[in-house]
Amino acid sequence: MLPLMLLLVGLVFGTQVWVVERERGALAVLQGGRVFEIEGLGDLSHATLKFKGSSAYLVGRDGYISLIDTKELRLVRRVRTGSSSIGFAFCGEKIVVANYDPGTVLILSPDLRVQKVIKTGSRNVGLRSWKGLFVFSLMDKEEIWVADCGGKVLKKFKTSSTPFDALLSEGVYLVGLFNPPKIGVLDLTTMTYREVPLGKSEEAVLKVPHLGTWGVKEGRAYIPAVGERKLYVFDLVKLKKVGEIELPGLPVFAVVSPEGRYIAVNFSGDMEDFVALIERGRVVRLERVGRRVLHIRFSKEGRFLYVSSYYENKVKKLSIPDLKVVEEVVVPTPSGVFLGG
Repeated sequence: MLPLMLLLVGLVFGTQVWVVERERGALAVLQGGRVFEIEGLGDLSHATLKFKGSSAYLVGRDGYISLIDTKELRLVRRVRTGSSSIGFAFCGEKIVVANYDPGTVLILSPDLRVQKVIKTGSRNVGLRSWKGLFVFSLMDKEEIWVADCGGKVLKKFKTSSTPFDALLSEGVYLVGLFNPPKIGVLDLTTMTYREVPLGKSEEAVLKVPHLGTWGVKEGRAYIPAVGERKLYVFDLVKLKKVGEIELPGLPVFAVVSPEGRYIAVNFSGDMEDFVALIERGRVVRLERVGRRVLHIRFSKEGRFLYVSSYYENKVKKLSIPDLKVVEEVVVPTPSGVFLGG
């Protein structure tokens, strides 16, 4: 399939910015004043895109994983791994895909040949990999499983409540737990597990925080609270909560700039049009930057923030730290924003 070049005026993004077109089953690739589209990718709600070498891999909610050539900007192969997929990770040279339905985790080769199916009997979330291992959580069984890249399950841990997403940093797997909000802490170096209370869910949760992109800097994780207008600060060395950052809305994503100076946060509900910028533990800037901001991503050098404004059908490039729009381009129903190239 050849990419379709769209008309673009005034946009000069210097890097490759990949944007999921949620309702169109397509990816828009923005670079150097041009926009290319890769179509025929299926249901891309909650889609995840990752890069490896000259390839990109895309998992959509309809259970398909797509292999894309990033140089020729074309779809190479598309394989169905289930009825509903939620995420994937690289484990060595292999690709591991977690499914909601059926209750399975699949191991695939780089060219998307299925090599092993792990049956879990549960919706599977929070899939992460580290040093020849991958870890995931079972929502319906309230468990965490650790396996090697060949698919051999090495260890299982019981959680006290339902897990919903996770972060893995330097061998520490942090998983968010519902009712009441807790953080499960699995130390992969010692294979020990414990839980730390965080707070209490005070508001109706319209959109579950995406904990897989928790901000991490200087040995601390910045965790979007469930049903609370705050970030929790979690020490990855001491393995405990060490602080909170008050926010104006219910957080969805919290991302750290590459140099570690800023944390950007977007919101659900009444603040879904806004982005907040945090410096030294407090909000220093709050701007309405779109209409329903679904995703945020810092540029590679940290001078800009890319945001997808869903109801405006636009991707915007904001300057840091003032959060002013310096460039924008029309992209139909944009959601996830990813950097490649």
